[in-house]
Amino acid sequence: MSATESPAPLPTSTPRSLSRRGLLGLGGVAVVATSSVAWTSTAAAKPLPADPFTLGVASGEPAPDGVVLWTRLAVQPTAADGLGDMPSRPVEVEWEVALDPDFRRIAQRGRIDAQPERAHSVHVELRGLQPSREYWYRFRAERYVSMTGRTKTAPPAGHHNREMTFAFVSCQNLPAGFFNAYEHLAAEQLDLVAHLGDYIYEGVGASELPGRSHLPAAEIFSLADYRVRHAQYKTDPQLQAAHASAPWVAVPDDHEVENNYADAISQIDTEPDQDPAVFLARRAAAYQAYWEHLPFRRSAMPKGPDMQLYRRLPYGFLIDFDLIDTRQYRADQVEPCPGDCPARWDPTRTILGDRQEDWLISALSKTPATWKIIGNQSVTFDADGTEGDGVSYGSDNWMGYAGARQRLYERIADRGVKNFVVITGDAHRSAAADLKLDFRDQNSFTVGTEFLGTSISSGGDGTDLDNRARIWMAENPHVKFGNVQRGYQRVRVRRDALTVDYRVVPQVTTEGAPISTRASLSVEAGRGGIAGIEDGKPIS
Repeated sequence: MSATESPAPLPTSTPRSLSRRGLLGLGGVAVVATSSVAWTSTAAAKPLPADPFTLGVASGEPAPDGVVLWTRLAVQPTAADGLGDMPSRPVEVEWEVALDPDFRRIAQRGRIDAQPERAHSVHVELRGLQPSREYWYRFRAERYVSMTGRTKTAPPAGHHNREMTFAFVSCQNLPAGFFNAYEHLAAEQLDLVAHLGDYIYEGVGASELPGRSHLPAAEIFSLADYRVRHAQYKTDPQLQAAHASAPWVAVPDDHEVENNYADAISQIDTEPDQDPAVFLARRAAAYQAYWEHLPFRRSAMPKGPDMQLYRRLPYGFLIDFDLIDTRQYRADQVEPCPGDCPARWDPTRTILGDRQEDWLISALSKTPATWKIIGNQSVTFDADGTEGDGVSYGSDNWMGYAGARQRLYERIADRGVKNFVVITGDAHRSAAADLKLDFRDQNSFTVGTEFLGTSISSGGDGTDLDNRARIWMAENPHVKFGNVQRGYQRVRVRRDALTVDYRVVPQVTTEGAPISTRASLSVEAGRGGIAGIEDGKPIS
């Protein structure tokens, strides 16, 4: 067969179910492909001993004419060497994209080699699809067929699209609980899912819950360790279902590498991580495994410890998504100090780095889109955590970089940027706040709105309100809402308004949980700040 011929159709029988339990997996390669791809025959090689599609499928980075399709081959996903018990040779993978879930109307199909040096991961960058359209996809390796995934392309550039619905999530700690929220998110059939950090956790992570203790059973440092940890997470059936339900975009926070790291600076007090060269080697391993396990483009493939993560995702004239990176370029955190620490206002300290900040301001200033939505890792609004007299602020989030934040807000205000919305993860709680040009003066200009989203499982079952949530709302008038349950945030966007539904589950320490909307908060186009709150009933 020539390199330009299409392979035979994949079987039309229904592959694995989205709700299948107990899946195992691991994988890794990075290659671009189209419907006509050169391939290497492996017919004479020893066949795979078992199903390699143990980690599910995913799509991401939607554009008007295509998406990235992902899978990783792993016969035994948590094999200690991180290679999934796969042969040390390329494995040919066929892929197929259809206009219907039964694959009766094929849009494109092709072949690609999964390479062992990328842990047999596959990244297929599709082109030539139709904008604003649903597609279904699947893979085959030898006699094995993957589960089916659903994806959707973005609207065409310049299109006056009227609405879209997406979700944002963060902080999925396997030992802390089951990923109950993802079962409900998968059923939503969304246009997009944005993951804002802490896709895995790097610590020991022993758990009392069955099958939720981390592998390896130690803090991870090597490429093999990070591959095993990612693969273990990817075996979760609810996470697989969520990935298969819609295209994703992702940006990491800290736990994908190490808690609270800053650029080349480790936050671990013991050797060897205090040596920047050693830490950067760890970061390189972590970023490679992160890239191998998510539907990133080839352009994002790490180069040593560096990975291009900040980027723009346009959705017609309705939305521009700007995904930012608040780890690779930041200054070190300030030492904890009482009150409104002067060091946090130091204008020379940065959280984005000069180049990324300039890119962001340029993008916000020039876009014709109605809504400018920033995918951000940690809280930007000031949240005084001391009740009554005195104040206290966090140091690892934007509160610890108040001078850099002030410069960013002022540049946004000076350029007349309207409908500025920040979506945020990290804090294991939900909150919503008006972003004031001066948080000490509630009459100051409202730059935009921030919606902080809760965790998928980190923090355990949670509660409606805890003491910190009460203090935040009592001491910070710009904070309009608080909740400390687990879940995800569904965002409904129209030209005239944006509404965030805080979707919560009552528990994560047992499998299965109902979903409800704790509150819906709205922002009106052309008007800064939260315009309305529709409260739901707290879950006891």
